[in-house]
Amino acid sequence: MLGKGRKISGRGETVAANYAFGPLEDDVIIKHRLLTRTTTTRGEPPLKKLQKKFTSFIIEVEKDDDNYNDCAKLSKAFLQELATFEIPLLKSKAVIDANIREKENFNDLKDEINRQILQAQADIEDLKKQLEESKIERQHKEECEAIRKLIALQPPRSETQKTITELEKEIAALEAENTAGSRLLELRKKQFALLLHVVDELQNTIEEEQKNLIEEMRMATEEQKSGMEDASGGSEAMAVD
Repeated sequence: MLGKGRKISGRGETVAANYAFGPLEDDVIIKHRLLTRTTTTRGEPPLKKLQKKFTSFIIEVEKDDDNYNDCAKLSKAFLQELATFEIPLLKSKAVIDANIREKENFNDLKDEINRQILQAQADIEDLKKQLEESKIERQHKEECEAIRKLIALQPPRSETQKTITELEKEIAALEAENTAGSRLLELRKKQFALLLHVVDELQNTIEEEQKNLIEEMRMATEEQKSGMEDASGGSEAMAVD
């Protein structure tokens, strides 16, 4: 059924073996032989031998002759052949039972491995969560440590309170100074407004006096002109006389 592989000279390559049947056909044939035991590599197949023994025994039994001894011999030979045929079946059954137990053990082992895998995956997820929580906790601790160092660099609370008190006093003094300055500024605004008003009044008075003076000078000039004209007219009249 199987052909041997051969090498091609000069190349060192091996040609694949040629099979008379495919792998699936080989499995079917082997399964059929194991179930029926109709073939064997040496001698006649066990099932055929058992069939022949049984057939010989039945033929001898069906004869009408007084052949009790022959029937007994054939029956004994058939029972021996049956026992011989049964031994491999018992061995096969024991192998099958062992394989079934091995398969069950394998399935149990597989289930246990799957359970352990699931448990390991759950443990990994828990460890991941714990790792994240540890990272966050470590970060918080580092932040607290940084804040603690900053606090340690600061002066004591008593000095800070003293500084705050002094600053509050300075702020109060500045506020009082600011209030006084605001009042002084308001007073200066009022005084300046009054000064502007006085200056404006004074300017109006000066302008009025200037206008009056100009008016008086104009009137005096006109009177002077009139007097001169009167004087001129009198001289002329005296000359005519």
